[in-house]
Amino acid sequence: MIVLLPPSETKREGGDGPPLRLDAMATPSLNPVREALVDELVALAGDPAACRKALSISASQDAEMQRNAELRVSPTMPALHRYTGVLYDNLDVTSLRGAAAIRARERLAVGSALFGLLRADDPVPAYRLSASSKLPGKPTLSARWKSALEPVLAELAADELVVDLRSGSYAALGRIPHAVTVDCLTEHPDGRRTVITHFNKAHKGKLARILAASRAEPNDAAAVAAVARRAGLHIERDGNTLTIIVSQ
Repeated sequence: MIVLLPPSETKREGGDGPPLRLDAMATPSLNPVREALVDELVALAGDPAACRKALSISASQDAEMQRNAELRVSPTMPALHRYTGVLYDNLDVTSLRGAAAIRARERLAVGSALFGLLRADDPVPAYRLSASSKLPGKPTLSARWKSALEPVLAELAADELVVDLRSGSYAALGRIPHAVTVDCLTEHPDGRRTVITHFNKAHKGKLARILAASRAEPNDAAAVAAVARRAGLHIERDGNTLTIIVSQ
């Protein structure tokens, strides 16, 4: 089983790994697109106005531009440690120990606008690029990634069950056949159900932790739901779509 996470815009600074080497990453077939995007981001950082527009950032976020300017020289750290935010706080992968930590490193992967697909230990620098970013004079990121990424994801899904926790814009970079997808709903006292917005990532982070650490090896959506239920989540299933139900 592979649990495919979205990235986060917030990332830890620093790292103790060597500067970026694409040949040190898994999935080398993605390196041509990775290489082109890294080059473009480094160059774009030299034009602050164009960079802010492309990345949808303000002048107060110019440190993000500096991250991109230093993409090839800044230190790296494992992908799972680079990303921060609500989902990653609830995943809390650094607190896993022993066999659970090993399983998490094998099972967790990240969909990235810059690198396409990252495995847990892939060494990455801090950077700024979102799936919705629009680099000047270039096709959309989904158009650029689709032909390279979808064969990789299809091969992954042929070998293992994929639980896809990516948001819509990241899922659009490369679709996955037969993936298990996850929604989150709040159930109100009167029985109404509404889409969870703010805490969506928190609940997906909790599910990711459960699946990453579990001794079970689920091979379909029903088995994934069973693992989550045993851990205390209220899960409903409709085919390959799981819904986390949170009572208000």
